[in-house]
Amino acid sequence: MGKLPAELTQARRFDKVRSAQSTVLFEDYVELIADLLTSTGEARPTDIARRLGVSHATAIKTISRLKRAGLATARPYRGVFLTETGQVLAERMRARHRLVVSLLVALGVPAESAETDAEGIEHYVSEMTLKAFTRFLQSREED
Repeated sequence: MGKLPAELTQARRFDKVRSAQSTVLFEDYVELIADLLTSTGEARPTDIARRLGVSHATAIKTISRLKRAGLATARPYRGVFLTETGQVLAERMRARHRLVVSLLVALGVPAESAETDAEGIEHYVSEMTLKAFTRFLQSREED
């Protein structure tokens, strides 16, 4: 094992991970809501709960938190919709997901595994690293 990093450096790294963990739930929900709206025209709490593998009550609670955060709205008997801010976040997460999947597949990871792994990686990778992923993939296209 190598030398430990400076305390402040290590603390910043852990803080970054904790910060990402607090937003993962919202990012997953808005991405799924956007996907449901695109594919079926509606995002019902029941469908959200089933697709995320959570209880209906958990989905309702999280949707309420999304509404308080200004990311979603809900209409009785009409489902959940994203605000403009929620839609921007969903598009950002979808783009990050596609980029991570593309990189993993380029490295030889089977597509199904790449999709599964991207679900975690997309939330924690920095913008700097995403840019490096993009440059790597572009350089492969040029070869």
